[in-house]
Amino acid sequence: MGKIGGFLEYNRNENPEIPPLERIKNFAEFHAYNDVSERRCQAARCMDCGVPFCQSAMSLSGMVVGCPLHNLIPEWNDAIFREQDDHALARLLKTNPFPEFTGRVCPALCEKACINGCDGESVTVHDNELFIIETAYKKGTMVARPPKHRSGKKVAVIGSGPSGLAVADTLNRRGHLVTVYEREDHIGGLLMYGIPNMKLDKKVIDRRQKIMEEEGITFKLNADVGRDVDAQALRKEYDAVVMCCGAKEARALDTDVKLDGKKQKVKTDEVKGVRYAVDFLSEVTSELVKAGAKAEADVLVPELLSKKLMSQVKGKHVVVVGGGDTGNDCIGTAIRLGAKSVTALEMMPKPPVDRAPSNPWPEWPKTLRTDYGHSESIAVFGDDPRVYSTTVCEVITDKNGKIKKIKTVKVKFKDRKMSFVSGSERELPCDLLLIAAGFIGAEEYLPKAMKTPLGARHTVATDEAHIYQTEVDGVFAAGDMRRGQSLVVWAISEGKNCAAAVDEYLMGYTTL
Repeated sequence: MGKIGGFLEYNRNENPEIPPLERIKNFAEFHAYNDVSERRCQAARCMDCGVPFCQSAMSLSGMVVGCPLHNLIPEWNDAIFREQDDHALARLLKTNPFPEFTGRVCPALCEKACINGCDGESVTVHDNELFIIETAYKKGTMVARPPKHRSGKKVAVIGSGPSGLAVADTLNRRGHLVTVYEREDHIGGLLMYGIPNMKLDKKVIDRRQKIMEEEGITFKLNADVGRDVDAQALRKEYDAVVMCCGAKEARALDTDVKLDGKKQKVKTDEVKGVRYAVDFLSEVTSELVKAGAKAEADVLVPELLSKKLMSQVKGKHVVVVGGGDTGNDCIGTAIRLGAKSVTALEMMPKPPVDRAPSNPWPEWPKTLRTDYGHSESIAVFGDDPRVYSTTVCEVITDKNGKIKKIKTVKVKFKDRKMSFVSGSERELPCDLLLIAAGFIGAEEYLPKAMKTPLGARHTVATDEAHIYQTEVDGVFAAGDMRRGQSLVVWAISEGKNCAAAVDEYLMGYTTL
C-alpha cells in the first residue's frame, strides 16, 4: 500500500470536465487533467487489498466486474504514489497494450469492483491509468521497442480495431511478421470512426500507429479483404490469418411506415432521414479527419463540416432510438451540429439512482448513469433527453418519403416478453431518426470468402476446444467478430488471447 490510510485521508477527485455549454462548441476531448500532486493523492487511496477484485473480471449475476485484462492495478497505483512513473508504465503495459484507448473510453469495470466502493467511493483507476500513459508520452519513455529476433512466420490480421491491433502488437512482440489489412483509410476500426472525437482524439490513434510501424508492423489501408483483396490468396501467402472485423451488422428498427398518409411495406432504414447511428457517427468523424488535415487550427469545430452533413441536423428535431454508449454519442454529436431538439428513446425502465438491495457490491451497479451527452442536453435544452419504457411504433413521412414525425408507445416487460401499453401512443416531430439499437453480428462477406461459417449469434464460429480457431486450418477470429458486440477492453483481451492461440499454432508451443 502506497500510503496507509490514504483512502481515509483523501476524497475521490476525478479529472474535471469542461463545462457543457463551452465544450459543445467544438469536437475536442472534454476532459481536463488534475495536476500531478493530486494524481498521486488519488493513487494513494488504493488499499492494496488482499483480494483485488478490480483486476478479477468476475461474472456476477450475469454481468462482469473487474478488468478483463487483469491489469495490475494496486501495483501501478503504488508506483504512481511513490513517483515511480517508469515502473508504473512497465507494470501497466505488461497487461494492457493500449492504455491510451482504455484510459479514455473504457467504462471502468475495475472501479465498479474497487473495495472502496463497498461503503464509499472507488479509486480513480481510469484516470490513474490515463495519467501513466500520457506521462510516458510526454516524457518520451513511450517509444518503439522492435523485437530483437524474428521467427520467419507471417501473419495477416484483417481489421484494425482494438482486437486486431492487440493481435498484431502481441504477435509482433513475439517475433512474427504481421501485416494488418484495413478497409478504411485510417486504422482503428470503431476507435476511429465509431467513437466521436470528443471522447477519443484521433491523433491518439495516429500516434500509436507510428510506434507500431516503427516496431515492424505493416498496415495496408483501403484494403477490403473479401471484396478488393482475395481472401484465399491471403491464406496461401501467410502462415496464419486472423479475422478481427467486429460485429457491425446493425440492428434494424422493426416498425410500421406511413408514407404520405398510407401504411406501406417499406423498411425503416430506407426512409429518407432515418439512419443507422454508426453510419452517422462515422460520416461526421470522417469529415472531421479530412478537414483537420487541412485546417490550420488544432481544434475541430462544426464549421469544418460540409453543408450537406450540417443540413441533416442543424435546426432539426433529432430522435435517437437506443440508450447505450452509441446513443449517447449521437446525442452529443447532434448537439454540436446544432440540433433544434434531441430526444432519446429507451425501451428499458428508468434505473434507480441508488443501488437496490438485490444489487449489492461488487455486482455491476444497475443505477442511473448520466453521461456526457445527457449532461449537454440538460444544459442546452433544460431537461434530460431520455424517455424510458418507450419505443417507436410508426414512422410518418411526407409525400416525398422524408420523415416528418414518429409515433411512440410505452412498453412493458413480463417474463422477458415485451408488450405495448394501450393508449400510450404519442406523436413527436422528427427530421432525423438515428437507430442506435445495437448490432446483430458480423458482416457476412468476409466469413463467406474465408469459408468460415457463422454461429447462432451470427458471429464467426470457432472450435470449442480452441476457441479462437475456426474450422478452416490456419484461420482464426477474435474480438466482436467472435464474441459479439462488446467493450473495447474486451476486444483487447480477445486479441491478446487469440495471439497466444496463433503463436501456439505456428510454433507448437507459446510463451504468451
